[in-house]
Amino acid sequence: MSHAAAPLASTPAVTLAATLADRRLWLMVGFGFAAGLPLALSGFTLRQWLSERQISLAAIGLTANIGLAYTLKFLWAPLLDQMRPPFGLHRFGRRRGWLLAIQPALVGMVVVLAFSGGGPLWGTVAAAALVAFLSATQDIAIDAWRIETFPQRLQGAAMAGYVWGYRVAMLISGAGAIAAAGWLGWRGSFLALAALLACAIPVTLAAAEPVAGPRPHAGPGLIARARAAVLEPLREFLGRSGSVAILAYVSLFNLGEAMAGVMLAPFYRSLGFDRAAVAAATGVPALVCTMAGIAAGGWLVARIGLARALISTGLTQMGAMAMYVWLAHSHGDHTVLFATVMTEAFVQALATASFVTYLSGLCSTAFTATQYALLTSLAALASHTIGGFSGFVAEAVGWPVFYVLAMGCAVPGMLVMLYILRRFPPARA
Repeated sequence: MSHAAAPLASTPAVTLAATLADRRLWLMVGFGFAAGLPLALSGFTLRQWLSERQISLAAIGLTANIGLAYTLKFLWAPLLDQMRPPFGLHRFGRRRGWLLAIQPALVGMVVVLAFSGGGPLWGTVAAAALVAFLSATQDIAIDAWRIETFPQRLQGAAMAGYVWGYRVAMLISGAGAIAAAGWLGWRGSFLALAALLACAIPVTLAAAEPVAGPRPHAGPGLIARARAAVLEPLREFLGRSGSVAILAYVSLFNLGEAMAGVMLAPFYRSLGFDRAAVAAATGVPALVCTMAGIAAGGWLVARIGLARALISTGLTQMGAMAMYVWLAHSHGDHTVLFATVMTEAFVQALATASFVTYLSGLCSTAFTATQYALLTSLAALASHTIGGFSGFVAEAVGWPVFYVLAMGCAVPGMLVMLYILRRFPPARA
């Protein structure tokens, strides 16, 4: 994959019909479903189950740490780049081989989780932690397959298909599993999810193995292999022109949204919106807008090209944050609440499609899994660091000024992005 600078050029037009006819896109929907299904089993659904088992609030709260597997997956992502799949599965290729190793284990662990209800709490927590670990590892392999399979102009569409499958799966393993527990019991509900998750295996078998990029020779010895797995992806990336500016953009991309998003719950409450109103606005309407936004973003990347899509969606996302200022002055108007939540869900998904396409294009095919895991972890950095100070700022300046400042926090990322697109534009699709 070439990362050399290329003049800005429009991507050849891609029709919606041609995109939807691409078999790989529907496989991506299946992979999204497989990735989304286990998520609630180590999150909300698990905690609902534990609360019905009369587990203490302190213990239930600690289960939030199970989700760290999704944040820390970059630590073991190099293994999927450098090691051959086990059990002779390398004959299916590196990406499919790893998926075929992970998916049966994941199904089996969900079955173990289903039968853990009659035992001690540590057994349930351990099973849920292994579900999260295997699920995060599956995410690494799926991301690598997507990046290596789709050309740049279709990365946004591939991500749209992924999100559609992912969201449907989360609905099934969340609200669906809880509802099914009412007539199947928790064990029956979890076993039904395990059966659904097993459908990921035929999806993997139906997928084609992407063409592997050249991989550096690790040489003998543990240290040499560790260097090839961890240091080589970093050296290769940092050796590119503009790498520091690119990393700055990736880390700044979500800064404005991170500032705004952390404070949404107390913001809504301070305006007098009760729990039912917030749930109604952030439920189905927001979900529909998110799915529409990611689909529109994928189409936009294919239609006008990545560079123009990054600029247009970035400006749209920044401008849409003014809705929060309007909401702050609306005196608790429910119509404005719905308009704000739905607009934000749409434009954030729209911008995410372009951003994920850009991140995907940054990954060398020799280190796809490692570099993408590192980049996505860096992109989430603002939410987990600077976003934590947003409460102090909101308390000091009040809601309207706070959201103006949050909108201003998106400006540095936009400026760095414009600099990168001029000096180090993405390679022509």
